Amino acid sequence: MDSRKLTHFAAVAELGNFTRAAEILHLSQSGLSASIRALENDLGCTLFERTTRSVLLTASGHLLHRHAPRILREIADAQNSLDALKDCDTGSFALGVVQTLSAVDLPAVLAQFHLHHPGINVTLIEAPSADLLAAVESADLDLAYVALDSTALPPGLVALRNYTERLLLVVGEAHALAERSTIELAELQDHSFIDFQAGLGLETVVAALFAESGVHRHIAFRTSEMDLVLALVRHSLGVAVVPEPIAERSGLRQILLTPGNPAREVALIGRTPSPTNPAARAFLRLTADPDLNMRTPRQSRRKL
Repeated sequence: MDSRKLTHFAAVAELGNFTRAAEILHLSQSGLSASIRALENDLGCTLFERTTRSVLLTASGHLLHRHAPRILREIADAQNSLDALKDCDTGSFALGVVQTLSAVDLPAVLAQFHLHHPGINVTLIEAPSADLLAAVESADLDLAYVALDSTALPPGLVALRNYTERLLLVVGEAHALAERSTIELAELQDHSFIDFQAGLGLETVVAALFAESGVHRHIAFRTSEMDLVLALVRHSLGVAVVPEPIAERSGLRQILLTPGNPAREVALIGRTPSPTNPAARAFLRLTADPDLNMRTPRQSRRKL
């Protein structure tokens, strides 16, 4: 049912006169008559009895007249809701984030997003990269920050923003390596490590780094909590390899790793270059804002 035709019908039904209705609707009388005839053809019934002196509603016309105001209100409400969604005045989106994300100051980004779009609800999910990839692929998440390796992203997923996180070794004040400024990976073979639980992005990248260098590590503790990793390192129970922003905030001694100045890659991924969800699209635009506390993106094809 065409809402424009229904609006024309409601005006004639209320006024009981085609001429006055045409004037109010800013239509020609012939145009209004054609619109009403088209509506009657659409519905397969006659809505008005037309005489030279009056316009009367038929039984079908009376029935439609009872429903017309509600239908028109609902159409207007739906259009207003769609406009609000398109303009990001309302809506929601789901964002995934890998644990240990430090390439992006996500709380600062979300604060800016809320400032610009207070009516949008953001659902934040923290999980391993593999789970986040699957959730974006199945549309349970709109976007996700994931850690990357040399494997290509699955078909149907694209990297929308790419970031590099340099990896540093952190040690406690009382550790034997506390006075070092640089260290080769091979020198760490005899030291105990505090590592992340298998399956998390950072642990996999660090494990691959040492495996490629032929260095066997002794893992003294495994945990999925970064705060606990840093606390154990602070007590010199082992060393840990963490992204540079985390190392800087920890207050621990930082040691550069050689050779190669190792790093890990992080990407904000989605299903399409421009998300179909207007709220997710607005978030993606915000991540390009150079004023936010974010590292400079660079291209990468790596995935975890």
